[in-house]
Amino acid sequence: MATAEVRAAAARASAAQSAEVRSTERGCVQSGAEDELPLRVAVIIGSTREGREGAGVAAWFTALARKRHGLALDVVDLADFHFPERLLAQPPPGIAEFTERLGAAEAFIVITPEYNRSFPASLKQAIDYGYDEWHAKPVGFVSYGSNSVGMHAVEQLRWVFTELHTVTVRDSVSFDLLRAHDPDGTGRSATAMLGQLAWWGHALRDARAARPYCA
Repeated sequence: MATAEVRAAAARASAAQSAEVRSTERGCVQSGAEDELPLRVAVIIGSTREGREGAGVAAWFTALARKRHGLALDVVDLADFHFPERLLAQPPPGIAEFTERLGAAEAFIVITPEYNRSFPASLKQAIDYGYDEWHAKPVGFVSYGSNSVGMHAVEQLRWVFTELHTVTVRDSVSFDLLRAHDPDGTGRSATAMLGQLAWWGHALRDARAARPYCA
């Protein structure tokens, strides 16, 4: 058994090294000029329920993301805002602050639970208060739930954000609340997603500077 475990570990290490070599050959390693402005990333906590898991998930994710060079994080907790029940022609001051923070961001991470095979109403309401603020920016997802690990919510959010002229990145991070957390697995997923988000964030920032996006 010990020999089999050693062989398995060696195989994993070899596969990881091969993947790193392929990434280096493609130029996919984390890079960027030291004097390049950090990418401004809004991390949106989508649940406002009492007893939610979202705050803990956000704390884990932001601690990992802050280890990556070149990202400036702004944690936007929807529980800190009082969204009106109706969409008003003139939103209250707190909502103006929310949309200003969306507008200042150059990329987004949306942390969402899955409720009844979808994402929470609080998140949809918040999303709809922005429009131009979302345009031509990348979006990544961190989801949590039981069994489906929030993927039903993420797939529906991809449709919503497509309508808002964003680019949703391929990889995502997911947590199964009924199982023990696998930090290695979620860590690898987060690293892949952040790499994609950073690439699109810088590319779209340059593109918006060269030519304003017109929807």
